[in-house]
Amino acid sequence: MALNARDEEYARSGAVTSALRTLELECAGLTALADTLRGPGADAFCAAVDLIHQATGRAIVTGMGKSGHVGQKVAATLASTGTPAFFVHPSEASHGDLGMIRSGEDLVIALSWSGETTELTNLVQYSRRFRVPLVAITSSDDSTLARAADIVLVLPRTREACPHGLAPTTSTLMQLALGDALAIALLERKGFTAIDFKTFHPGGRLGAALSHVSDFMHRGDRLPLARVDTPMAEAVVMMTEKSLGCLGIVDGGGRLVGIVTDGDLRRHMNPKLLDSTVGDIMTSRPKTIGPDMLASQALEVLNSSAITALFVVEDARPVGLVHIHDLLRIGVA
Repeated sequence: MALNARDEEYARSGAVTSALRTLELECAGLTALADTLRGPGADAFCAAVDLIHQATGRAIVTGMGKSGHVGQKVAATLASTGTPAFFVHPSEASHGDLGMIRSGEDLVIALSWSGETTELTNLVQYSRRFRVPLVAITSSDDSTLARAADIVLVLPRTREACPHGLAPTTSTLMQLALGDALAIALLERKGFTAIDFKTFHPGGRLGAALSHVSDFMHRGDRLPLARVDTPMAEAVVMMTEKSLGCLGIVDGGGRLVGIVTDGDLRRHMNPKLLDSTVGDIMTSRPKTIGPDMLASQALEVLNSSAITALFVVEDARPVGLVHIHDLLRIGVA
């Protein structure tokens, strides 16, 4: 049955109130987690970072239910930021997947809010038997999981956003945030750079943004270049043929000294324009970039300068050109 306008407005108001209450409770959980890391949890967190950083193998992340879903994301974030990791389902571990865990190399990161998840028993016992380091992420430092672990990262007990206090909401957000904190701390510890990041993210918009300018710039015969004394009549023909909206101006040594753009042509449009030389109307000292600059950085330069093209130079000599359309084509802009 359709709601009347008054009931619909009341329903909308109630939904927004509920959403805000959820966000406020979850923010309170994150604040409590941050306070823990500033205080009693700091030493354990640093010890966990040291342990994972020193491991010669992989971080095996595990968890059951919602903790397991969070664990999959934590493993993916670790792996994509330079820490080899993968997720092992605790039930599957009891049916052969324990063989994925290598003694003397790997370590286990187990997530369980209560610390009493029975499905983790076999995996925890395996880690103890074969001396595989175990990091526990739990809200109870006196739980079965915590007592078995080498390092315990204790999550503060805060209210779930669920009004019944049952559905994992605030608790799983804190697990996820702590996993992100570990991944970023390890990234910084390893000195993991944007270039390293590209190795693991070659596809999609992210991979395109991490491409080098030299990967997609126009070069060779595609470059619109002219000497300072080139007549504008020839320059206009050249700009039209190259279809890049600009013309780079070079001196006798091949160094880039200026640029003529479509905008320059419009600003200098008069009966004597074609009798001029490019040197008469060019913009001196144009903005340039290097071939090793990332595509995302090139886009930032274009946007901040309100221009559509950049010459790529080495030793002041043009070796390429990047147009905003190139960034659109590869999916960055």
